[in-house]
Amino acid sequence: MSDRSNRKSLDPNPPSVLIADDQADVRESLRLLLEAEGYAVITAASPEETVVQARTRHPEIVILDLNYRTDTTSGGEGLELLSRLRTLDPDRPLIVLTGWGTAPLAIEALKRGAQDFLEKPWDNARVLTVLKNQLALRHSRDEYQRLSAENRALAEPVSALICRSPLMLEILREAERVAAANATVLLTGESGTGKGLLARWMHERSLRKAGPFIRVNLGGLVESLIENELFGHVRGAFTDARSERIGRFELASRGTLFLDEIANLSLASQASLLHALEEGQIERVGSADPVAIDVRIMAATNADMRTNIAQGRFRADLFYRLNTIEIRLPPLRERCEDIGLLANHFFKDAIHRHGKSVSGLSPSALQALERYDWPGNIRELAHVIERAVLLAGGEWIGVSDLRLAPEASARAPEIENLTLEQAERYLVHRALERFRGDSDQAARQLGVSRSALYRRLAKYRQ
Repeated sequence: MSDRSNRKSLDPNPPSVLIADDQADVRESLRLLLEAEGYAVITAASPEETVVQARTRHPEIVILDLNYRTDTTSGGEGLELLSRLRTLDPDRPLIVLTGWGTAPLAIEALKRGAQDFLEKPWDNARVLTVLKNQLALRHSRDEYQRLSAENRALAEPVSALICRSPLMLEILREAERVAAANATVLLTGESGTGKGLLARWMHERSLRKAGPFIRVNLGGLVESLIENELFGHVRGAFTDARSERIGRFELASRGTLFLDEIANLSLASQASLLHALEEGQIERVGSADPVAIDVRIMAATNADMRTNIAQGRFRADLFYRLNTIEIRLPPLRERCEDIGLLANHFFKDAIHRHGKSVSGLSPSALQALERYDWPGNIRELAHVIERAVLLAGGEWIGVSDLRLAPEASARAPEIENLTLEQAERYLVHRALERFRGDSDQAARQLGVSRSALYRRLAKYRQ
């Protein structure tokens, strides 16, 4: 038995095609051709039956005759049916069948939303090519929409870029300069510092901003699926490859491909990625035909890449290919000036989303936030504030509502690593904590007047 005759039996969920034509011989000829290629075929002999089958069977693609016997010259009935099918599913590919020499009718069908047309008598090879291409395009659109939704869900809060600390402002200035270039960028820093958001922010300020931003979380992929995700596959590449699948490289065409958690790649996958970047082309799994790529690469990691290279876990040549420009995002504990801004942003967002009537964060709560170590960085701060809003029992969020880990909140910073303002802020808060909020005693301990202490506290809350 040939591979072609076996294909249908090996595919438990073959792509489905609806053939709509009032001529039985046309329906039968196309059915035999497509079933031999592994398609599931549905047929309809009238416009009414076509609409019912499209609504109930949900075919992936429709081949539609425009000339019904009741209207053999103008194609009006077929064009009306085309419009009805477009209304049912605007994304479903529609391929129209026209008689030889009816080019104006085919052009009108394309204007009304058909994706392609076939002339009677048709060429079998062209039928199969058109179907293959249109199904691949639909799957690509579906994948892009899924990834767009996934990326929106994974996107870190915009507040990660809210800042007033000199350190973070300088990083944003550097990122804006780099955004306009087409060079690869490696974003480093601890988990939760906003690397994914900064990559998107840079994409939106780049020359590729009109193109897609596609994010791949390499840490969340099984090793055996990474090349399939990145490069796609052809139909029949493996048992479950029922149709072509466009990989993330092609989906990101003329845009940005963001490779998150790049250090999680195995050495084998690193070699494949390096080859794609050096050659400017990829090969889909199961195919030897190269596909040219046009993407800008950004990558991110929270790992020490140089240590990984020294220990043989990451290829040096790939690292140098990725870090043409390296931008390190600081942990939240290095940008203490931003904690109050971020906390208030998250607070406003949480009360809006949850409809809570809480007035705000108390001064003692803000002080506790600024003393905390934030091992989870901005992502942890967002979760802490949302939880406090949900659990707050009074008008103001207090220290107990934050539920901070005591071992982390008791951290004492190294003074030599602080700016003058950060050191002053730390000493003021420690004095208030020591004297349990007694401003007179705290002021005496610090050697300032009570009004001077109040001015400093007001400045910290801005």
